Amino acid sequence: MRTSAMVSWLFFYSNVATVFHIKVFSVSGQCQSNQQELLLGLKNSLNSSSSEKLVKWDQYTDCCSWDGITCDADGQVIGLDLNNQSTSGAIDESNSLFHLLHLQQLNLDYNSFKSTFPSEFENLANLRYLNLSNAGFTGQILVEISYMTKLVILDLSKSWLRDIGSLKLKKPNLVMLVQNLTRLQNLYLEGINIAADRNK
Repeated sequence: MRTSAMVSWLFFYSNVATVFHIKVFSVSGQCQSNQQELLLGLKNSLNSSSSEKLVKWDQYTDCCSWDGITCDADGQVIGLDLNNQSTSGAIDESNSLFHLLHLQQLNLDYNSFKSTFPSEFENLANLRYLNLSNAGFTGQILVEISYMTKLVILDLSKSWLRDIGSLKLKKPNLVMLVQNLTRLQNLYLEGINIAADRNK
């Protein structure tokens, strides 16, 4: 009985430690001007009229106070949460999103970007949490994801109920995708077309 209780306690502690590790930076400083410019560039590249968060972003307020944005004490953007914003448009390799190099958390789930999977995610090397589920990206999940070696949680899943583009995982396959992600603890690939290669 005591062993069971100890195992339960360790499991609880492990999960708390994981959450703390991802959310450890919570002190917000004044937004750096280049960070604000990058965020406004992201907003302008999207159809943001239906987004409750993006419509409130403007150049006259501190971007660290914007809904969906988390900054560190130096005013660098470390968190971007645009989940379920009914936002559309293309996020391609030239998007300013990929210049937010301090990002540790990125949540774009439940949008309609309808663009092929960008290769530039590898620029966001500090990401611990990446959620692209039901975001509308299509095509092959690129090997560049495997270069994001600090990832702890990765969600690329797609609901069968959503009439959006689908992702596939063939080359790289699943093994190739995760072989460098040694810190990864949670991986969600529901609804993804995954290649089965028994020779590798």
